[in-house]
Amino acid sequence: MKLKELLQNWVDKYAKLALKERSYNGYADVIRLHINPILGNYDIQDITPTILQDYVIEKLKSGNLITHEPLASNSVCRIVSVLKQAFHLALNLDLISKDPTTTIKLPTTSEKEVLALTREEQKIVEEYCLKSNKNNYIGIIICLYTGIRLGELLALTWEDIDFNKKYLYIKKTSYTIKRNGKNTIVTDTPKTKKSNRLIPIPAKLIQLLAIYKSKSSCKYIIHTYKNKMVETRSYQRTFESILNKCKIKHYNFHCLRHTFATRALELGIDIKTLSEILGHTNVAITLNRYAHSLLEYKIQEMNKIVQIL
Repeated sequence: MKLKELLQNWVDKYAKLALKERSYNGYADVIRLHINPILGNYDIQDITPTILQDYVIEKLKSGNLITHEPLASNSVCRIVSVLKQAFHLALNLDLISKDPTTTIKLPTTSEKEVLALTREEQKIVEEYCLKSNKNNYIGIIICLYTGIRLGELLALTWEDIDFNKKYLYIKKTSYTIKRNGKNTIVTDTPKTKKSNRLIPIPAKLIQLLAIYKSKSSCKYIIHTYKNKMVETRSYQRTFESILNKCKIKHYNFHCLRHTFATRALELGIDIKTLSEILGHTNVAITLNRYAHSLLEYKIQEMNKIVQIL
């Protein structure tokens, strides 16, 4: 059996059963774009640890398919993960006697740098959004004060807000995929079980949302002029436009989530509470991601202690 046949068997008959559509498409793309062109025609019994390690090294040197520059370590690890799962299946099916992926040396991965708006930048963006007559700009404010993800924001309906208890319920997310060559918006369950969560809404924000709800004729909080869901890339462009008009340097949309987390830590919110609000799987993720912000907070707290000297 050739490797491309094993990969197709694994992704369609096994992985697909446990994956969301977006994740399945991602794995399929890894196989189609990165693995098959180089390793696909190898017989699985002829693939050795040396062949796989050389492949990994080559990806790290020039694996970017567009620029032919080094492929990011996280991307290489994802490729190796696909290979490991496929060969694990082959071993369980007695198609091979030894798994050649067990000795692969993986590159070191690291958390991406957390980029957050400064306090001054946040103030400028907030004032611009609130003074604008474009109702969809309220989504920027929601993200800045709840830390929800873009897909979670675009899937929000007015029913997800309890105006009496001042709660926001995150029960779904949205993303865009290709179906039959066309972009299609999919509504799905959140990223992880922890992503299903209840977020208390600050009093001022709930008052603001009540005003927007009174003017809305659509079930979605963020919507198109035809009262349809907004595509993720479209709203990302909206945010880019806001930054340009505010004369603020480029940030990706996820910086709004980082901004919320950074402000929360600056104000002394405990890490467990923040982790639950963000919907992280565990506190360690929050600690690792916002270590720099925590360090600044620790310095402030230590300076309080030495005041007794």
